Amino acid sequence: MSESAAPRPPLQSLDEALARLLGAVAPLGRVESVSTFDALGRVLAAEVVSTLDVPPADNTAMDGYALRVIDAAADLLPISQRVPAGSVPQPLQPGTAARIFTGAPIPPGADCVVMQELCEVVEGGVRVKTPPSPGQHIRRRGEDVQQGSTVLAVGHKLDAASLGLAASVGAATLQVAARPRVALFSTGDELVMPSDNPQPLKPGAIYNSNRFTLRGLLQGLGCEVIDLGIVPDSLDATRAALREAAARADLIITSGGVSVGEEDHLRPAVQAEGRLDLWQIAIKPGKPLAFGRVGESWFIGLPGNPVASFITFLLLVRPVILRLQGASALQAKGFSLRADFAWPKADKRREFMRVRLNAAGGLDLFANQGSGVLTSAVWGDGLVDNPPGQLIEPGQMVRFIPFSELLS
Repeated sequence: MSESAAPRPPLQSLDEALARLLGAVAPLGRVESVSTFDALGRVLAAEVVSTLDVPPADNTAMDGYALRVIDAAADLLPISQRVPAGSVPQPLQPGTAARIFTGAPIPPGADCVVMQELCEVVEGGVRVKTPPSPGQHIRRRGEDVQQGSTVLAVGHKLDAASLGLAASVGAATLQVAARPRVALFSTGDELVMPSDNPQPLKPGAIYNSNRFTLRGLLQGLGCEVIDLGIVPDSLDATRAALREAAARADLIITSGGVSVGEEDHLRPAVQAEGRLDLWQIAIKPGKPLAFGRVGESWFIGLPGNPVASFITFLLLVRPVILRLQGASALQAKGFSLRADFAWPKADKRREFMRVRLNAAGGLDLFANQGSGVLTSAVWGDGLVDNPPGQLIEPGQMVRFIPFSELLS
């Protein structure tokens, strides 16, 4: 049977394909120590354990006066001391108040703080206008973090709040997974790079947008990108590029040229240098996916259409890259929102539609959902994950996955 007449493989569900990918790859296991200042977006390889209580002592949550509740009803409380943040207070003298500022330690003996707006400063002291309650506006020692507790677990992807939390327990450096090395290249004589001195495109030529999109996605996931450019459209050149990529990278990414039955050099080159499986994924846009191995490197070939390549990367390649880093959370969760549009033509494949949040709290649909319409990805705020065969009526609740979850 000729290759052109070979039967097409059955469609795999997205969940099946993702399970196969994640079951094949494993965390790289390379670890490095980086400054907490420089760890944004990295994945923790060692837990962060606090060596102290946070806060380290009882302190005030606001500017005001520290005193004893029992003394608050007095007509006048002399101000016995002033306690700015960073100072060490003296024990509070009974029948007095301490002027205190946000973050300052509570003087021993005080059992509440009255905010300054509820006090009246008069000659000789301060008068409390509203009766306080015990513990009012006092942040207790260790109420945020207790000494010896794990504040950040292995596999946690570090965001800005995580860095602040690590710093709050004194972690100046963090053990993180090394950046995955990902080789990226394009094949095809029709591809042209943008230029500062553009010339009219030759017939059949197109700008290589996928190279820019995929490079940006990889950089956003903390990868070390090895950009091998555009490879000449020949079998020998493609095989040479694959060998170079495999020698330098943990993962090789390409786009286009992997559809079943397609005549090009990428597929035979991967098969000659390693092994290759061609999958048909039951998603739209998307469908063709290649997965294999070249040397010690994994290989993933994405569809060539810009939006199909973009969405397939987000749904299938992003979890693989997070897996290589040992991340604990691999998939975006999404949530339900109201569709303010109709979708009267169901597809047998699972569809991922580009949508945008509107002022009424619902979702608007980009008019052209074609797999080559990259403007839809820039216009949109995320994707509607629509099950196979599902029609959508205005007002119906749908699963929305924001790009903010998929692009980090």
